[in-house]
Amino acid sequence: MSDSPDGKFIDRLKNVLIGGARDIRDPNIFHKLSLIAFFAWVGLGADGLSSANYGPEESFLSLGSHGHLGIFVALATAITIFVIATSYSQIVELFPSGGGGYLVASKLLSPIIGMISGCALLIDYVLTISLSIASGADAIFSFLPLSLQPMKIMLAVAGVLMLTLLNLRGVKESVAPLVPIFLLFLVTHTFAIIFALGSHVPEIGATVQSTLVDTRAATAQLGTFGVFVLVMRAYSMGAGTYTGIEAVSNGLPILREPRVQTAKRTMRYMAVSLAFMAAGLMIGYLLFGVTKVTGRTLNAVLMERIAAGWGAPGFVFVLVTLFSEAVLLFVAAQTGFLDGPRVLSNMSLDRWLPSQFSLLSERLVIKNGILLMGVAALVLMIVSRGSVTFLIVLYAINVFITFCLSQAGMVRHWWKERRTVPTWKRKILINGFGLILTSFILISQVVLKFKDGGWITLLVTGSLVLVAIVIKRFYFKTGLRLARLDHLMTGVASAETAAPPDQSGSERKPRRLRFDAKAKTAVILVSGFNGTGLHTLFSVRKVFGDVFKNWFFIQAGIVDADRFKGAAGIDDLRTHVDEGLDRYVRFLKAESMYAQGFSAIGTDVSEEICGLARGIYEKYPTAVFFGGQIVFVEDSFLTRLLFNHTTFAVQRRLHQLGIPFLVMPVRVQ
Repeated sequence: MSDSPDGKFIDRLKNVLIGGARDIRDPNIFHKLSLIAFFAWVGLGADGLSSANYGPEESFLSLGSHGHLGIFVALATAITIFVIATSYSQIVELFPSGGGGYLVASKLLSPIIGMISGCALLIDYVLTISLSIASGADAIFSFLPLSLQPMKIMLAVAGVLMLTLLNLRGVKESVAPLVPIFLLFLVTHTFAIIFALGSHVPEIGATVQSTLVDTRAATAQLGTFGVFVLVMRAYSMGAGTYTGIEAVSNGLPILREPRVQTAKRTMRYMAVSLAFMAAGLMIGYLLFGVTKVTGRTLNAVLMERIAAGWGAPGFVFVLVTLFSEAVLLFVAAQTGFLDGPRVLSNMSLDRWLPSQFSLLSERLVIKNGILLMGVAALVLMIVSRGSVTFLIVLYAINVFITFCLSQAGMVRHWWKERRTVPTWKRKILINGFGLILTSFILISQVVLKFKDGGWITLLVTGSLVLVAIVIKRFYFKTGLRLARLDHLMTGVASAETAAPPDQSGSERKPRRLRFDAKAKTAVILVSGFNGTGLHTLFSVRKVFGDVFKNWFFIQAGIVDADRFKGAAGIDDLRTHVDEGLDRYVRFLKAESMYAQGFSAIGTDVSEEICGLARGIYEKYPTAVFFGGQIVFVEDSFLTRLLFNHTTFAVQRRLHQLGIPFLVMPVRVQ
C-alpha cells in the first residue's frame, strides 16, 4: 500500500468499495471463493434462464398467424437445450480443469481455431452484459411514465458500473446477493406456467385438434416445405435461449471440488429449468392466445391474462413477476463478468492477448479482465443508447460459432479415440447431433441477421482475431530475441556444480562465506533464473567492479489465474521461485562471494518487491538496489503495451521511500 496520505485515502476507499486484500496463504481460500452447484446455477445459469424473457417471444412472433405451430418449436427448443447440455457435460469430463470453447477448440482442433473461438466468446460476453442490462432497464421503465424514458440509459450505465464493482469484490460476493431475485423469478414463473397448463387440462383435446387443423391449413397455404421453413425460422430466431449453457464448462475453475460433479449437477439444474421455462412460456402464449401489444412483452401480456379476475392479489402477482424478470436480466449480465475474464486470462497465458489479463487483484479476481469487460459493455451501452432492438441483432451469432467449433472438436476427438474408448459411438453421436443443431442455428442466424446488423458482430470479431494474430506474432518474435540472452545461462552452469576434489581425491567442501557488515551490499531484482537476470548481474559487476562484496537477490512469485487453481499451484510456484534464487546464490558462492535470496508470493509484483526491499533496507541501510529493464531499440506501441515496466514502477515507489534503486538497461535488438 502507498505510504502517502493520498495513497492511504485511496486504499481505504478501495477497501470500502471492493473489500480488503485476501490472504493467498490461507489454506481454506479456495474453498471460500469457490461455488457450490446451487450458487453456480445462480451465477452462471441466470444468463440462460433470463433468456426466457426474449427467446420464446422471438420464436413465437416469428410464426405469425400460425401460433399453434409453437408446440413443435417448443419441443424442438427443449430437445436442443438437453442436447447441448449433454454434449457439454462430456466436455466437462474431458476437461476437468476448465473446458470453455477456447480451450476445447485449441486442444482438439488447433490453436488458431481456438483463438477464433475465444474471440467470438469475448464479443458474446460483452453483448451478454450490455443486452441483459439494457433489457432489464426496459422492463423496469415499462412500469414508469413515458416522461422518464430519457433516464433509462442512466440506469443501464449505473447497472454496468454496479456489477463491475461487485465482481471486483469477488465471485461469491457478486453471486450471493442475487439469490433471492433468482429464486423469486423461478417461483413466480414456475407457478405461472403450471397454472397455465393446469387450467387448460380440460381443453387438451381441443388444443391438439386446433393444432392439427392449423398445421393442415398452414400446409395447404405454404406447402410442406414452407411449413418446415417457417418452423425452422422460428426455432432459429429463439437462438438467444441457449447462450448461457456454455458458461458452466468455461467457469469450472470457480466451482467447488469435486469440480466435474459440481459442474454436471449445475448443468442439470440449468438444462431442466431452462427447458421447462422456455417451452412452458411458449405453450402458455398459445393456450392464452397471447398476441403482441405495443409497449409490452409477451410475458407481460401472458401474466396479465393469467391473473385476470384475481383482483388486487392478481395485480401484485403481475407486478412482482415482471419485477423479477427485470432484475434477473441484470443478474444475467453476471455471466459476462464471470466467464469473460476467464477467457481473456486463458488467451493471455497463450500470448494471444497482453499478459496483464492473467493477473489477479488482491481480492484474487482477474481484475484487468473484469475492468475490460465492464468498460467495453459501458461503451457499447452508450453507443447503442441501450437499444435492445439493436443489441439483440448482434447477439447469439458468436456463441454459436463457439458451439460449433467445440462440438466439431469433440467429434474429432471421439473419432481419433475410437480404438481406446469403448463408448465412443454413443459419445460421438451426442456431440455429432449437437454439431448439426448448432451449425444449423449458426447459419440461420447469419443469414437472417446479416443485413440487419449481424455483419457488425462478424466485423468486430474478425478485427479482434487480427489483433490477436498481431500480438501473438509480436510475442513470438520478441521471445526469439530475448532467447539470445539465455546463452549467459550456459556460462554459469559449470560454476553451480560442487567444488572440485582436493589432491587426495576426496570432495572438498566449499569455503563457508559470511556476510561482510562493513562492505557494500547489492540487491538485484530478478524474475527467475534467466538471461535477463544474469545480464543485470553482470552489468552491475561491470560498472561497479569490486565495490559490492555482499549480493542479495529478490523475486516475487506472482499468483496469476493459471496458478490460482489450488494450494498445489501456489506451492509449486514458491518452489520454482526459491530454486531460481538458489541458482544465483550458488553461482556467486562458487566465485567466493556472499549471496542470499529473498522471495515473496503475491498478486502484485510491485507491492511484494517493495515489501521485501523495505525489510532489507531497514536491516542493511547501505544496500543499493538494482533492476534490469528490457529496452527495445525500436520502441513502439506494442512494446509499451505488451511488456510490463515493473522495474520502473518499483523504482518510483522505492524512491518515494528514500531507498536507492538503479535501473540497468537490458538492450534487445
